[in-house]
Amino acid sequence: MKKIATIALVASLSASTAFAGGYSAPVVDATPVVAETSSSNAGILIPAMLLVGIAVAASSN
Repeated sequence: MKKIATIALVASLSASTAFAGGYSAPVVDATPVVAETSSSNAGILIPAMLLVGIAVAASSN
């Protein structure tokens, strides 16, 4: 009877250490999204051309 109790005790102690780390959910990395932009930005291009035109007109006077 003592052998059975010892075997049961050893089995229960070794089983609890197998699950000591617990469960951790896998981490899923999100796929990066790349936003495409146009090479010529009209929001900057038109004011820059306007400034160049004003500079040329001012230098010719």
